[in-house]
Amino acid sequence: MGVNDISGAAEPAEAGDASRRTILKSMGVAVAGIGAAAAVGGPLVTSLTNNEPARSVMPEAKALRIDHVTVVDPRDGSSRRDMSVLVRDGKIASVTASAKVETTADVKVVDGADRFAVPGYNNMHTHVLQEKQRSKLFMAAMLADGTTGMRQMAGSDDLLLYRRERRLPLGADTPGLHVMPGALLMPFNAPSVSRARSEISRQKDLGADFIKLIQVERDVFFDAVSWAHANGLRIAGHLPPTVSPYEASEAGFDSIEHLGTSTNIWIETSSDRSALRDKGDTPGALPNWLGYVPFSQRIFSSDIATKTMAKRLLNPALMNSQETVTITQAALDSFDEDAAVKLAETFARNSTWQTPTLVRLRTQYLADAPEYKNHPWLKMVSAEDRGAFQESRKKFMDLPAETRSTYHRYYATTLKMIKVMHDAGVPIMTGTDGPSAVPGQDLHAEFQEMAAAGLKPLDVLRSTTTNPASFLGRSGHMGAVATGMDADFLLLDANPLESVDNMTKISAIVRAGNFATFQEISATVDNLLSKAEG
Repeated sequence: MGVNDISGAAEPAEAGDASRRTILKSMGVAVAGIGAAAAVGGPLVTSLTNNEPARSVMPEAKALRIDHVTVVDPRDGSSRRDMSVLVRDGKIASVTASAKVETTADVKVVDGADRFAVPGYNNMHTHVLQEKQRSKLFMAAMLADGTTGMRQMAGSDDLLLYRRERRLPLGADTPGLHVMPGALLMPFNAPSVSRARSEISRQKDLGADFIKLIQVERDVFFDAVSWAHANGLRIAGHLPPTVSPYEASEAGFDSIEHLGTSTNIWIETSSDRSALRDKGDTPGALPNWLGYVPFSQRIFSSDIATKTMAKRLLNPALMNSQETVTITQAALDSFDEDAAVKLAETFARNSTWQTPTLVRLRTQYLADAPEYKNHPWLKMVSAEDRGAFQESRKKFMDLPAETRSTYHRYYATTLKMIKVMHDAGVPIMTGTDGPSAVPGQDLHAEFQEMAAAGLKPLDVLRSTTTNPASFLGRSGHMGAVATGMDADFLLLDANPLESVDNMTKISAIVRAGNFATFQEISATVDNLLSKAEG
């Protein structure tokens, strides 16, 4: 083949004792509680659509060899210059010196032109499959960012069925789906230990890869962790306000998302933590009695409720009470680095993974940052979503100056905590919580925020390649450009070990063995955007 040059290229008896956290006085407050509990992430998901989507077919990848590249191995930080990567049947068949390769008739040859070959990136916290209208567009944009694999963080019976039947909108022009849970574990479906166990077992039978927990009663939380593990499933998600990060880690909670989503991590890293714990009840928590109200989950997952919650979730910080803001301020005022190190060491000892989704936290607590006003991402969403976001941003800017100052410090302390955790050996992965109507939730921005926290380029590269492979138990076939690995890798125009900026300079992407230049993928994004707007 010719050589291509890419140089241009009902159980009320089990409800337990009611706590102050879960007694809300009206259904209206309960609605607000849904937003507070979901905190960060997409709307509740129970059904995708009444119409079955078409089956997706991955195109057969032709044999491919890319010559004259520097292969960067995040596992040890090494680089090998002038190498050739041979791909067959969606796998890397060999990685050899370019000078030793021989031309084979059935192999398409691409001149890598001294570019840098790195494993594909992984977004380990996304809600993209929940998008009803623009999922293909958003996934194409993710691929253009170098995302070749993803962990979907909310599922449903429908989504699990569609995956089994290969009806999810996945292909060579989207990231691959690594794992997905079933419905979020909440008071709707898990108001008691027995109901939670039943739901976890049911989700396993449907094919869920792990359990995503949002908020449940304290006794339900600890039993859910044990029951998920007993069923061979991991459990990840948010921390209920009644459970401290220490307790969650010691119980074996596998992965904490968004640093836990409430004030509890800052209470535990405060020198005044004993006093703050007594004040740390988070208002607006989901009431457990919702699990005993007939059809409550169906009501709150209706189209109207979902749309309302979607607007609230544009910035969950806007739902915080003054009490919560005051507690947060006091905790940040008394941040104790020794306490932070102790907590981080607990996470490291117990292998409590962290997917902080810094870019999502940034959009919550630095929503008045000027770059969000006319961010390029806003052109990717509908006019309705753009208007809702601008309205949300205005509400943030209208908050009292002292509140916004507290939120700014919240994010600055978040970056500090990420560095403390990294230095203690806590395993960290990249995730964005997007894409959505909120701008700035892209993987490249996440790289920048990790760098701002003090992580070196190699650390950031590992957080999106080798760390996800290790978390998934797939280090034998992902996370490196090496013989036998899945053919999901990128060609970069500059050395990613020198700067995180270079991790964003993508020249070409190989997805399941299918080669495409960045320009080709960008054209796909533009075409899908045109169709969405048409």
